[in-house]
Amino acid sequence: MAPATGCGKSISVAFFLGIDGGGTKTDCALGDGASVLGRGREGGSKLARVGEAQARAALHGAIRQAAAEAKVDLAGVGRTCVGMAGASRPEVTESVRALVAEIVPGEIEVVGDMHVALEAAFPGAPGVAVIAGTGSIAYGRNERGETARAGGWGSAISDEGSGEWIGRSAVAAALRAYDAGQNTALIACILSSWHLATRDDVARVANASPPPEYATLLPQILATAEAGDGAARDVLLQAGTELAQLAKIVVRRLWPGGQGAQVALAGGVFHNSELVRRVFANSLRAERPQTEIIEDVDPVLGALALARRRGQEPA
Repeated sequence: MAPATGCGKSISVAFFLGIDGGGTKTDCALGDGASVLGRGREGGSKLARVGEAQARAALHGAIRQAAAEAKVDLAGVGRTCVGMAGASRPEVTESVRALVAEIVPGEIEVVGDMHVALEAAFPGAPGVAVIAGTGSIAYGRNERGETARAGGWGSAISDEGSGEWIGRSAVAAALRAYDAGQNTALIACILSSWHLATRDDVARVANASPPPEYATLLPQILATAEAGDGAARDVLLQAGTELAQLAKIVVRRLWPGGQGAQVALAGGVFHNSELVRRVFANSLRAERPQTEIIEDVDPVLGALALARRRGQEPA
């Protein structure tokens, strides 16, 4: 590893680490100053969702996978950036930093997941990132460097259009259809996913404390909608509309003149549902026709880019 130079001069480190930690998956990318050398993926590491033990296992596992693929000793990592859902809370930031520091040396920065998504799509440039994974948030920056956000206030009161929101909405729709004497395959989907026998069991689990992990229902809800179930499709249509509303709020605040903006999509809901993407795009462009939409942004590359940038800044 190249040595650090004196105060006021550039600091050079050999390797950088980027991590994107969410409720259902943790991505890691290890690189040098220009290239991605190795990647790793494990389960969720959002502390509020999975707890410290599982977060540690996911973070350490993803980091070690990336290092093994890159054939790099972690002792050579000089700077790490972690994008983590819930990182606005100081206790979360400190806990995540401590968990990563157990196996990685050097400086470790923890930022919100929306920051690394925005960096991945628009490095240092204006734009809006909309994340729809286990949770959801829209976050943007304009040409003056002003920022705005919408959503992301937690699954109990916000996270509209997210995997958690879709799962909860599907359970409500299935029970409402039953009350109305309507047929929907959603109830069978939920019974199968949660390994339950009756609708009463669904109501009991749905109202339990702590609540169930609604986001785990997403794959089967998508499959049920794809098979033509109207109730499942309605839930996804509403999810796309809700996510577009988050984007509209941010775009209106940052570009009040009515011009179009660049909007990037990240997260498993967008990645896995063409219907959600289409509804989102149509709703947003109905208000801002010139909007450019960029699909399948990889936030972990934004975390790696931020680690590089911070590591190469003057001391």
